[in-house]
Amino acid sequence: MQNASNSIIQPAGLYIVGLSTMSYINIYVMFLTVLYVITIMCNVFLIAIIIYDHRLHVPKFMAVGNLAVVDIVLSTSLVPGMIKTYIVLDNFVPFKLCLAQMYTYYTFLSLEPFCLCILSYDRFIAICFPLRQESINTNTRMAYIIGAAWLFCFVLVFYAVASIPTLSFCGSLEVHSYFCDCALTLVLACSDITSQWNFITTLTILFTAGPSIFIFLTYMGILSAVFRMKNNQSHYKTLATCTEHLIIVALFFIPIAIIFCFIFFEVIWDTNVGMVSLSLSTLITPCVNPIVYSLKTKEIRSRIYSLLTRRWSVHPLKTSH
Repeated sequence: MQNASNSIIQPAGLYIVGLSTMSYINIYVMFLTVLYVITIMCNVFLIAIIIYDHRLHVPKFMAVGNLAVVDIVLSTSLVPGMIKTYIVLDNFVPFKLCLAQMYTYYTFLSLEPFCLCILSYDRFIAICFPLRQESINTNTRMAYIIGAAWLFCFVLVFYAVASIPTLSFCGSLEVHSYFCDCALTLVLACSDITSQWNFITTLTILFTAGPSIFIFLTYMGILSAVFRMKNNQSHYKTLATCTEHLIIVALFFIPIAIIFCFIFFEVIWDTNVGMVSLSLSTLITPCVNPIVYSLKTKEIRSRIYSLLTRRWSVHPLKTSH
């Protein structure tokens, strides 16, 4: 479509062609669909538990609920589109819908590490300032922090995606990825993409290095506070409260670190292997997060147990007399 006012050539849509040469791609997408269903069910259940129980209306579980919402939207931005492309076999995506998917995916992918930062901040305040925790980390302050993270990611990613319609696309319309990938869409443009490329590179560094440094510094503070405790049993109990957070931090950052190392050291790997690795690292974490928090967090375990026992007491098994 030609825009006469500024001679910008925009296509009607783009074609998703990544993973098209992969054997048994439909089976792989069905596996991701199962992960997606588990992700939705577990995260919705976790959010419902937090909303239902007023005793969980505290900053920590506001942050946990926030992570669950981000996980749901992040997974939803990918899997339905992959089902359409590889199961329904319709790989054409209208241009505006492609931009919408791109914006949603990158916004919530960017929010993921900031959610981990917020949880890290909560643990830091709880352990390093136990007597002042309730006055420092209030529900209102946590709401402001979460709102600021959302606004920050929404604005920066919007600026990155909004620059794409200003480019002209006059060559191939095939995106060699499993979704409307920003970088692989940019390289299709026949305009100068230097400024857009520099901006998304800066965002990538900001959204990965920034949160990882913040989490590292908070845990240095936590370890310092723990080692100042005189009782060894207190060391264990205090660190045990951080285990669920450390698990999901590892699940998120370790795959990213491995992929970056492969790129940095110019390790040659099959394109399909790279895309499978990226898709798995993106979709497994939202699936595992609610399970980890449900199993490792005492408060949530006890609420689930109380709900189950209450339901059992209300609906006991009928016995014959």
